[in-house]
Amino acid sequence: MRVTYRRYLGFLALLLSAFFVAGCGAGSSSSGSQQPPPSATIAVSVSPLTTSVRAGASATFSAAVTGTSNTAVTWYVNDTAGGSAGLGTIDTSGKYTAPAALPNPNSVTVMAVSSADASKNGTSAVTLLNPTPVLTGISPASTNLGNFTLTVSGSSFVSGAQVMFGTTALATTFVSSAQLTATGDATSAGTFSVTVENPAPGSSSSSVENLTVNGSQQASNCSQMAVGQGASLNGFLPFPSDNLWNKDISGATVDSNSANYISYIGVSVGLHPDFGSGEYDGSYMGIPYTIVNSGQALIPITYTAYGDESDPGPMPIPLTAPIEGYPNPGTGDRHVLVLDNANCFLYELYSSYPQTASWDAGSGAVWDLLADEQRPYTWTSADAAGLPIFPGLVRYDEVAAGAINHAIRFTLQNSSAGFTPPASHWASTTSNANALPMGARLRLKAGFDVSTFSATNQVILNAMKKYGLIMADNGSSMYISGTPDDRWNNDDLHNLGLVTASDFDVMQISPLYTAANVPTGPAPQITQFIASANSVSAGTPVTLSWQVTGAAYVIVSPGVGVTRGTSVSVTPSATTTYTLYATNAYGQTTASTTITVQ
Repeated sequence: MRVTYRRYLGFLALLLSAFFVAGCGAGSSSSGSQQPPPSATIAVSVSPLTTSVRAGASATFSAAVTGTSNTAVTWYVNDTAGGSAGLGTIDTSGKYTAPAALPNPNSVTVMAVSSADASKNGTSAVTLLNPTPVLTGISPASTNLGNFTLTVSGSSFVSGAQVMFGTTALATTFVSSAQLTATGDATSAGTFSVTVENPAPGSSSSSVENLTVNGSQQASNCSQMAVGQGASLNGFLPFPSDNLWNKDISGATVDSNSANYISYIGVSVGLHPDFGSGEYDGSYMGIPYTIVNSGQALIPITYTAYGDESDPGPMPIPLTAPIEGYPNPGTGDRHVLVLDNANCFLYELYSSYPQTASWDAGSGAVWDLLADEQRPYTWTSADAAGLPIFPGLVRYDEVAAGAINHAIRFTLQNSSAGFTPPASHWASTTSNANALPMGARLRLKAGFDVSTFSATNQVILNAMKKYGLIMADNGSSMYISGTPDDRWNNDDLHNLGLVTASDFDVMQISPLYTAANVPTGPAPQITQFIASANSVSAGTPVTLSWQVTGAAYVIVSPGVGVTRGTSVSVTPSATTTYTLYATNAYGQTTASTTITVQ
């Protein structure tokens, strides 16, 4: 009985043990199937991690999103979705466009935020740099030794930009992102590179434009000229010293055909001063001139004969300016000459007739008194030879000062179908091979004795030995041009008639241009002529701006006239089409823009 009970207890203990072991195993399995696995971690990374972008330029960023099937992101710049104008903008594809002007500080953070979890993002550090400047043109394209001023055109200029003349930094003024002005001093002749450098951060240089420096001294400023009819230039000499009007030819070569040229003129034909004091047949003798300042209004010009070879107005020519032959100019050449002591330009008209508020003229030309301007080849001017008239006139103020420092204008009865510099036009009257071309130069022989002449006439004759005479028009032979002045002594001037053509040599005529070999080359190029607004209300100022290469001078018409700048402000009162005229020795290029006045 006790044996049986013990067996029962053992069996029961074994059974309980098996139950607990089985229960523990089942409980462990049940607990594992009810709890979820650990969550996956979302992460965002942006590429590139760091970069630099120039102002106004773009860069593209990419975002990699892991830990979710939703890879969409929202782009931010400095915590602003899509960015802003001041910090740069970024589109949905990750293309970032830097602002036109650098912010302070010059860095931003580009951030991509996960659309699946807004707390997850990636960033990139962006450094913003100044843009690379773009240089499209300089004006003028050539200068002379001495001080000069450049107007530099282009784009992406920033405050602090520096104009470089070779390796020399010029004094630079920031005008706008499209224009700089710079001043410098040229000490040697040659061709020099001009570039623009934008400052740090990201300092960079533009491409190169070339500036030619001629081997002559730059003309002084013309502000020293007095104002008024026949006023003194006070020593100012029009055009640089290397200009052919101002060139010393005392050692120049005599033309091999000189004797035949002189014989054709007539060896006994004497000099005749076509100027003096008082009136002859009711008209003053000589070609008058007037000097004006910045207060002179601009007057429109209407051309009646040679408009296609003339410079358009307006010009600062008073309607009361004296006409050649005044007060009874009749039907002669009727020249009108005006110098502007504010802007250093010379304005000349031929066959001039004042109207109520404008001038009618047969032809007209503008001359830069500070440059070596060449009229377009085959173009006339206010003179038949395409020359300026004023620099060849004998003036009392320079004679009284003791020296004429330029050549003297003269006429001959006949001329051939050709020209030599500085002339640009022929007006032939004969086919005789011994007739001189326009621009031909005579020089009084060095051995000619001037000691028997008056002091006044000695000044005139010595100038003929050093600078000579330049043929400018058809007219009476050996007539020399000057200005009317009551201080001239007419009887004394007539003694110049003792000097005849036989006392002169003809300088070598080279080059000689005829219809067979007129020089050709590229006319100026206008790459831009725009208005800051093309539709305005009456009285609203509008800025006209342009980019021009290869021009000796530019004119904006109507209302503006000749200018050395690359922009100008106008205030149209009615719808107006403005035309830009860019001119050099090979021709003229134009461009127009219309401003509509509402």
